[in-house]
Amino acid sequence: MRYYLSGTFVGLLILSNILAVKLVSFGSWIVLPAAAIVYVCTYPILDVLTETYGKEAARQTVLTGLFAQLLSSMFIWLAINLPAAPVYQDQEAFQTIFSAGFRVTLASLTAYIVSQNLDVTIFHKLKEKHGEKKLWIRNNASTMASQLVDTVIFITIAFYGIMPISALLVLIGTQYIFKFVVALVDTPIVYLLVAICRRIEARKEKNSRLLTNSDAVISNQ
Repeated sequence: MRYYLSGTFVGLLILSNILAVKLVSFGSWIVLPAAAIVYVCTYPILDVLTETYGKEAARQTVLTGLFAQLLSSMFIWLAINLPAAPVYQDQEAFQTIFSAGFRVTLASLTAYIVSQNLDVTIFHKLKEKHGEKKLWIRNNASTMASQLVDTVIFITIAFYGIMPISALLVLIGTQYIFKFVVALVDTPIVYLLVAICRRIEARKEKNSRLLTNSDAVISNQ
């Protein structure tokens, strides 16, 4: 289950980078990149990994995600700059959709590595304090804190000097409100995934013990 979760995490991460060029609005006052809708899903997955498989497994997933982002950026850049076939008429649209400015790329990677590691650290510290109890506290506290850091870092690096400070604050506020609400909503999903992972791991451990005992019986005969 660990590898399915890690694979889903990385897949959602790459997908969020692709969707970042689309802006969506909810009502007249919440405007955010479509990537935010996907990216917020990575935090509960990381919390489940930390809760079930430990801090090191979660950190390995974060590093894998960083490597995958760098690799995908390299191949996207290569695809953009390869000569287009004469029959291909959409090179300009392709380049517009998949090109990200240096500041946006730097902002995305910096926000990712800082916020995701912060999420793992806070979650792990709270688990050391509470044990397996109060999962909802560490899930929400770690996600809400790291999402705030992620939002502030990304918007500041990507747009400082381009937009007025007031506009930056509005953008930070609206995006964080959205992420805050999602963090509250995803708590039951985290509980469900943790229960599934623990059940799977318990079954694996039971089967492993049975296999070990049967091998011991055979060797003693």
